Amino acid sequence: MNIKFLSLASGSSGNCYYLTDGETSILIDGGLGIRTVKKVFKEYTLSLDEVKAVFVTHDHADHIKAVGHLSNKHNLPIYSTPEVHEGIRKSYYMTENLTEEHKRFIRKGETIKVGSIEVTCFEVPHDSTDNVGYQINICGKYFTFITDVGRITPTITQYVRNTDYLVMEANYDMTMLANGPYPTHLKERIASGTGHLCNKELASFIAENFTQRLKKLWLCHLSKDNNHPELALKTVEAALKAKGITMGEDIDIIALRRTSPTGIFEINI
Repeated sequence: MNIKFLSLASGSSGNCYYLTDGETSILIDGGLGIRTVKKVFKEYTLSLDEVKAVFVTHDHADHIKAVGHLSNKHNLPIYSTPEVHEGIRKSYYMTENLTEEHKRFIRKGETIKVGSIEVTCFEVPHDSTDNVGYQINICGKYFTFITDVGRITPTITQYVRNTDYLVMEANYDMTMLANGPYPTHLKERIASGTGHLCNKELASFIAENFTQRLKKLWLCHLSKDNNHPELALKTVEAALKAKGITMGEDIDIIALRRTSPTGIFEINI
């Protein structure tokens, strides 16, 4: 089986990820303008008609902008928790309202089946109305998506230690944030336990919880002003090296682009 993963964009301007096993295709978040989504799909010869569902992590604008259009114009069910759906309903950032007929509820700890894949929802701390991560089971191989995470929890640890392919936030470098132009209240919000995860926190977490089944790690949601892809990669590499784990041999690590596609990753299982 050939699994394909594509990050359409991963940053504060918009987040959207595509995953398929060749039979069932889904999106994680729909935070880009619909024209951008369609442009990327055309560029990679993909079809929105083949997408079966959209799973939303939380109700911030950069994760929900296009979900109304995706549901109404492409008849796609939009899955998330009841709290996130309520946040979407109240959001001013939706280009089109999400109709009741396209709402689907998934609760934390629940696993549902969509076509040939299984999706499990779990709690992730962030200062949105609600926020979740998703673990996708494709023929016994697990993809886990954890974006916009303020702190590591036992639940997150449990899912990461039981995953094969991981998309996880490395939002900021602590020194860059501290010395950067953001006002104090915004710096405090980002660095809080309901804000975002820094390079060092992610690096230490992965190094301490690395298992041999983890084959690939994609760093997502990098800050434009408070991070660099090279810095994020070097921070993770140093933490892994200290534990005897070699990047490029024991695990592949890729920093996803903020505002453009990172290309299709193909995995044979």
